[in-house]
Amino acid sequence: MGGDHGPHVIVPSAVDYLRQDSEVNIILVGISDAIESELHAIKAEMGPRLRLHAASEVVGMDESPALALRNKKDSSMRVAINLVKNGEAQACISAGNTGALLATSRFVLKTIPGIDRPALAVILPTITGHTYMLDLGANVDCSAEHLLQFGVMGASLVSSVEDKALPSVGLLNIGEEEIKGNEIVKQAAELLRNSGLNFYGNVEGNDIYKGTTDVVVCDGFVGNVTLKTSEGLAQMLATYLREEFQRNLFTKFAGIFAKPVINAFKNRVDHRQYNGASLLGLRGIVIKSHGSADNYAFCSAIKRAVDEARGGMLRRISERVAELSYHSKPSPRETVK
Repeated sequence: MGGDHGPHVIVPSAVDYLRQDSEVNIILVGISDAIESELHAIKAEMGPRLRLHAASEVVGMDESPALALRNKKDSSMRVAINLVKNGEAQACISAGNTGALLATSRFVLKTIPGIDRPALAVILPTITGHTYMLDLGANVDCSAEHLLQFGVMGASLVSSVEDKALPSVGLLNIGEEEIKGNEIVKQAAELLRNSGLNFYGNVEGNDIYKGTTDVVVCDGFVGNVTLKTSEGLAQMLATYLREEFQRNLFTKFAGIFAKPVINAFKNRVDHRQYNGASLLGLRGIVIKSHGSADNYAFCSAIKRAVDEARGGMLRRISERVAELSYHSKPSPRETVK
């Protein structure tokens, strides 16, 4: 029910995705009349692979997360997350209120043992392919231990969806040298270095889009600013390019011949194929779709959830955290000392 378009985009996206993947079942959660109206409009019907689970309330896009959590226990968001908790679904995908989704998911699902805070992870395109970055805003203030846990979760995510045994992990910093950064980042680097992860070391902002590492770790404040800056830069470049091709008759004519190259470029950096931020660290898979997602973008978010479920992401995170806890325990001799 959430996002800029609600059921008008989400319902057709679900139907389209079922055509792409014959092994997936989808539960549409929300106001019955609104969902059934959209199904009727696209001449689709419910069946064994597509069913409706009614909810009587909807969380507004600008609603307070605390109020939504306290007062709307039958919201579509809360009901969908409960389906994951009860094992009726393996993942929840929402385009709704981000704060409410974070708060409700954490309250209902709880965190995996050994994880203090969930983190938002996104995929960013790079020169060499793509990279995973977290946290993107769920945690503004982080300790060194939190950053270590983000590294563990990010590496587990990449292992589960891309089948990489030892994905590389970089810590976002103001320089590559070990002496750079504030005390928390320095402590986090030391923890990551001794964690058993494939820790590359410190990476700088320009390393993100170079694809230097598979995972880039940072706190939510830095991550969110980085993401929004990148989005703004992309919009500015697109505007500049469009203006230059419209400058005069000659540039308009040149644009006709350049159109295949421009279209190929647009497809390569199309943000819709990366839609869907993963809320990692919970005892269930939760994907946050962008509120403005269209059909193609929302299908990408569904695919992200399916890939994480199939790849056993939750199990991988639990196993890595358990290994981390085991290695961090002092030996009996060290305890005596």
